[in-house]
This record gives sequence, structure tokens and C-alpha cells, in this order.
Amino acid sequence: MDDIILHHYPTSPFSEKIRLVLGYKKLAWKSVIIPAIMPKPDVVALTGGYRKTPFLQIGSDVYCDSALICDVLEHLQPAPTLYPPQHRGLARILAQWADSTLFWAAMAYSLQAKGAASMFEGAPPEVAKAFGADRAAMTAGMTRLRPADATAAYKSYLRRIANLLENQNFLLGSAPCVADFAAYHPLWFSRVRVPVMAGVLDATPAVLTWMDRMAALGQGQMEKFSATEAIAVCAASSNANDDSDAYFQDEHGIPLGSRVTVAAETFGQETTEGELVAATRTRYTLRRVDPRAGTVRVHFPRIGYVLKACLPG
Repeated sequence: MDDIILHHYPTSPFSEKIRLVLGYKKLAWKSVIIPAIMPKPDVVALTGGYRKTPFLQIGSDVYCDSALICDVLEHLQPAPTLYPPQHRGLARILAQWADSTLFWAAMAYSLQAKGAASMFEGAPPEVAKAFGADRAAMTAGMTRLRPADATAAYKSYLRRIANLLENQNFLLGSAPCVADFAAYHPLWFSRVRVPVMAGVLDATPAVLTWMDRMAALGQGQMEKFSATEAIAVCAASSNANDDSDAYFQDEHGIPLGSRVTVAAETFGQETTEGELVAATRTRYTLRRVDPRAGTVRVHFPRIGYVLKACLPG
């Protein structure tokens, strides 16, 4: 199997989610550090436009969105599982809630004035300004929680997580599942990235103990790698990984071979354009050609993403 290459940056919460999954599964992986804000020319060479963090590369296959990355890592290393058979549906639903509703409440709480000031303490003013402008562009059109509303919601969600942990070590039992990793990373951001805001966690000591258990899973065997090396790996690769559920499921009336775009429904709506070469139960796959990366297959989950046919001409 080709190397697992994770494109990420240290303070990205969704990257922390995947780093811990790699640790839980005891996988070796190569680490490519990417910019936190645009421009990201090396990222776009591989993804074709998608700019959210992280994304996973295996040879010339590029996997976007942490939910899809979890599925890919589960396929590569089924044990220990992220999707326990007795809670498979519940784990996915809880993870989806954590990656969206919980995440945005945690971010709105953590990045109110005091948290934002702490995050950029010691940095030149233009760094904070550039980050704010970048994230404003990514969230254009989204309804954002006000700090007071976010604080109230976040506290309620923390109590609910604590309720799940009353008689067990992890959210759905004695071992972590995908829901634990999804719920952990927004809280990690509050606790580690903006510790001045971490006091919100003190009212739920069971959550803090659970976070310590999660952190103890580690991050696998990491090796530093450069973006230039990763692009060269893609360009030299001729083997595309097989899809685990590779049959055509047409919901749009768009045949395989069509020129299409895929973009996120809300946050970070930059489009990737390419030839639709797969549309399975769970994902879309676009084939595109880049001058540096060569032929790339870019994969997106169906949930949370919009597929559109390109207009003629």
C-alpha cells in the first residue's frame, strides 16, 4: 500500500481528530504541514480547489473531509474499529452532530474577543487580520452564533457529553468510536489552543477525564514530509485505490464521464471541477489533471457536499 500522507497544520481541530484516529489505529503516516489560510497553491494542486483542513493522500487519491477520511482509515485498518457493530448508526449520527453543531458552538465560544486575543498573542496585528478575513470568506452566508448564545449552548452540550460518560469510559461504551474523535476535537481547541477559555470545561470533570483518555491514544508513527514530495508521489503514482462500495448510484441524472463540480454545502464552498468517475453510496470521485500533480482522483463524501454538472461551453 502507498504511504498515508496527511496534509494538516498543528492547530487545526479537524486535523487533531484525524491525528488521534491514526494513533488509535497505530498507523504510520507522513505529515505535510500546510498553510492555515489562503493562498494554498500546493493544496490546490492536489485537490483542485478544496481548501479545508485536513485532507488525506494515498498515491494519486486525495480524500477530502474528515468524515470520509475516517471511513478510508477504517477500510485500511479495520481494527480497532471506529464503528462498533452494535452502535454503527448511532456513532455516525453523533459524530455528524459533533462535527457540525457542537463544533460551531465551541468555535463561537472559544473565539470570542478574549479567546481570539489569546490565540494571536505575540503575533503581528496583520496575522490576526488575515486569519479573520480568510475565515470570514469561508463562512460567507452562514448563520453564526453570537458569543452569549454559543456559551449557553456549549455548556449544555458539555453536560450532555458528561451524561453519556456517567457509567462508561467513552461515549458509546468501553472503547472509543468515531463519535469520540468527532466530539473531542472542538473541546481540544478550547482546552489546548485557547486555554484562557478552558474554564468552561471545569463544570464537567467527567469530560476532562475522558479528554485525557482520548489524548493518551497518541498520534501514531509520524514522519515529516514536504508538499513538494507529496505532489511528486501523486505525479508518479499510477495505481488508484479501489472503492469499497464502487457501484454507480445516480441521484442527479448526471452520467459518469460528465464534467462536474463538487463543493461543500456551507463552510468553505470553493469548488473542485473534474470528470465524474464514481458516485457510490457514500462518495463522489472526480478525476482531474494538474500540471504538477498529474492525474488525481479527488474523493468527497456525499453528505455535506453538492454535486453539479458543468454548463456546456
